[in-house]
Amino acid sequence: MKNNKVVIYIGILAIGVLLGWVLFSGGSSSTETHDHDTVAETNQMWTCSMHPQIMQPEPGDCPICGMDLIPAESSADGLMADEFKLTENAMALANIQTSVVGSTDTQDKAIKLSGKIVENEESNAVQVSYFSGRIERLNVSFTGEEIRKGQLLATIYSPELYAAQQELLTAASIKESQPALYKAVRNKLKLWKLSENQINQIEESGEVKENMPVYATVSGVVTEKLVEQGDYVKQGQPLLKVANLSSVWGNFDVYENQIDLFKKGQEVKVTSNAYPNKEFKGKVDFINPTLNTATRTVSLRVILDNKNGVFKPGMFVKAIIENVSDNKGEVITIPSSAVLWTGERSVIYIKTNPHEPVFEMKEVVLGNRIGDNYEIAEGLSNGDEIVTNGTFTVDAAAQLQSKKSMMNNSKSNTGHDDHQGTDSPSFNTNERLKVSVDFQKQLKVVFDDYIKLKDALVEDKSKKVSAEAENLLTNLANIDMKLLSDDKAHNHWMTLEKEIKMYANSIAYEKDIASQRNHFKPLSSYMANALEVFGINEKVYHQFCPMADNDKGAYWLSREEHVLNPYFGDAMLKCGDVKQVIE
Repeated sequence: MKNNKVVIYIGILAIGVLLGWVLFSGGSSSTETHDHDTVAETNQMWTCSMHPQIMQPEPGDCPICGMDLIPAESSADGLMADEFKLTENAMALANIQTSVVGSTDTQDKAIKLSGKIVENEESNAVQVSYFSGRIERLNVSFTGEEIRKGQLLATIYSPELYAAQQELLTAASIKESQPALYKAVRNKLKLWKLSENQINQIEESGEVKENMPVYATVSGVVTEKLVEQGDYVKQGQPLLKVANLSSVWGNFDVYENQIDLFKKGQEVKVTSNAYPNKEFKGKVDFINPTLNTATRTVSLRVILDNKNGVFKPGMFVKAIIENVSDNKGEVITIPSSAVLWTGERSVIYIKTNPHEPVFEMKEVVLGNRIGDNYEIAEGLSNGDEIVTNGTFTVDAAAQLQSKKSMMNNSKSNTGHDDHQGTDSPSFNTNERLKVSVDFQKQLKVVFDDYIKLKDALVEDKSKKVSAEAENLLTNLANIDMKLLSDDKAHNHWMTLEKEIKMYANSIAYEKDIASQRNHFKPLSSYMANALEVFGINEKVYHQFCPMADNDKGAYWLSREEHVLNPYFGDAMLKCGDVKQVIE
């Protein structure tokens, strides 16, 4: 009996152990599965489709616009905090190109400058009347007419000169007895610029001339007529302004950090679009000792021979100054297309992985500009691979992935970075959305108005700027949002339209061109984003000037690669570079 009880107890124990193993092992498995899901949920980050800098650990509303947050894509494995990766397809579509930098010899480098032809002020003259009277005949018909020294310019009736001629005839009749009086009268006529020959003719003929001729004392081109036929002029009053264009000045703008590279006597080669296959030589004659505080440049003057009349005042020209040396020897240089400016910072994008499209923003300190390149004082080393084409697109991708970028120097999960208040759109994206051709055509009409507005700023015509802004607003209101069937495209355009409308309204309202230019900067940023995202089936150049907006820098859009700066107008028309081509 005892043995039977032992067997029963052992059986019950065995069954209990077996059941415990089944139950508890299953529970353990379930617990592990639950823990794994919890970990996955914990690692999931949520972002806003309109403001990708927002990163939160749980779903909810965007703190900026109130939209529902969406799951954010997991970052690539093995990337550092500020690194980000682009797909090969995105690299190809944006035509992003990289180059390996290395030291180059700064000796015998050439610098290109932009400038304008002006009159040689040392050869300018003013033709005056040496006696009072009424202009009976003016022989100069129009501004721009060429005159020669000794040419008859006008005839003037002068009561004073008429009386002086009578005094001459009287004095000539008694010159034997009154030689001093006779000499004094002749000298008086000479002071009125009558020649010995003219005085002798009056004396020999014995007749007083009513109208006296005025002859040109210089040769040149009439740049301004100051009187008309029939006007009464006083002694010494200017009649004409005359410029001798046998030599002209080429005035070129030199950036502040380039001043020490130039000196008087340097040989300069000058080219012009009017004569694309010709080079003209000149020498640096003068470097302005004062700095233009508005453009941060000094004026460099080159004297050019113009006996053949090839140079016209107002003509834009380029200067190439060779054999420029700052005695630094080997330095690192990079193309200007690789650099983005934020006003206080100069940044580039470095490729951190030689085998994959992984990038990171890096700040650099620029040295002198040599041609189309910049010297790098700090921030790069030999062998670094940097983005040299498509830099602006790479920067937009960095913003999209909430990485350190030109606009976001530091990041925060709250949505408030250190660049809040910038006029650049915080939702920058380089993702092209598919939209209908009809929508693109309507957007292109708005862009046409933007270009006209930009051209009016180049011309410094504030009234025309306001008129073009109103045209832009009219055509902006005509865009049919029903053509955008995709929710993402629809929401993106709603935000863009609101901003474009606000800044265009501000431009139309302002009467001062400086204020209009302040609003044009953010307008350009939002227009650029619209073209990147929606497209207009046209190539557009995204251009940048680091000196605009009080050296903070500003972008604008253009249909032409040739730079015409809307932020300075004629004061600094050529300042800027193409930073991106929107295909």
